[in-house]
Amino acid sequence: MIDVLYRIIDANFNRGREALRVMEEYCRFGLNHPALSAQAKQCRHQLCQSMKGVDPQKLLSNRDVGGDVGRELRVTGQLQRQSLEDCFTAAAKRASEALRALAESIQTIDPAISAAMEKIRFEVYALEKKCVLYACSKHQLESVRLYVLINATAQTDEHKVLDLAKTCIDNGADCLQLRAKEFCDSSLLDLARKFTALCKEAGAVSIINDRADIAILSDADGVHLGQNEIGVSCVRQLAKRPLIIGVSTHTLDELSAAIDSGCDYVGIGPAFASPTKPKLNLAGIGYIRQALAVLEQTGIFHVAIGGIHSQNIPVLLDIGVRAVAVSSALTHSGNPAESCNTLKNTLLNSEQ
Repeated sequence: MIDVLYRIIDANFNRGREALRVMEEYCRFGLNHPALSAQAKQCRHQLCQSMKGVDPQKLLSNRDVGGDVGRELRVTGQLQRQSLEDCFTAAAKRASEALRALAESIQTIDPAISAAMEKIRFEVYALEKKCVLYACSKHQLESVRLYVLINATAQTDEHKVLDLAKTCIDNGADCLQLRAKEFCDSSLLDLARKFTALCKEAGAVSIINDRADIAILSDADGVHLGQNEIGVSCVRQLAKRPLIIGVSTHTLDELSAAIDSGCDYVGIGPAFASPTKPKLNLAGIGYIRQALAVLEQTGIFHVAIGGIHSQNIPVLLDIGVRAVAVSSALTHSGNPAESCNTLKNTLLNSEQ
């Protein structure tokens, strides 16, 4: 005689395990993110390990595929996926539903196993959030090669700032960061909103330096944090939306902390002596080479920074740098448009 309880447990164990495998494959092949792939795999193994406490022979002996009235049931929209992201989202929902059903049904057999299912369910919720946020930042960051830092002081005419931003975008800049440390908050927010709107219209990524609050209020794509700003987790709590978060790093210890914080990209440098920040200790090519090796296993993007110009970019490209941030190479040149175009062409030619 079929035991309905074990039939429910068997069906949801299969459903949950299969859904977690889809999530793992998305993290592995879609996001190419080792840490997220490992988390998905860990959830799947935790599920299988916990289920060892339920008699497998009872599960199999009560399986009745032919008599399953739900096998042929279909609802509108079921199994209609438009993208790999849709597959992941559906799998994440399916996994949490299966885990909830397992927790409820196994409660009647073994409360300890039920508690384990609840723990895994909340881990799946957290993993889903991490994956969605990373996918949003990956979509924007993976095409960034030329990252331009635009500095402004309280004496700088905002029209010049915006004109320079437009010139850079028109000549190949993929991402622009606004650095405006001397502005009062209201003036900074006003400029940031105009800066962000300009970037969005042109399809460039907009980043605000240091100020997470201004980045959020101006609808910027992201914020870049120094070593003395609030942490990444605090910014995530403030944002309540996908927000690219970058962190400056100058040593391997700082890089390790940035990776652990869950940032989306790191600035690595200074590569060379920089007139923008002359007092900052030179990290050099050695650090950048080490940082690239570490980052290769993380899925976190990088931007090399510090004293970079068209003559020394080849040195960085030769060691595997993909994206560079420039400032004085453009602002101190007599022709920012030409300089920007030259930098971008150098980066693109390295791919051929």
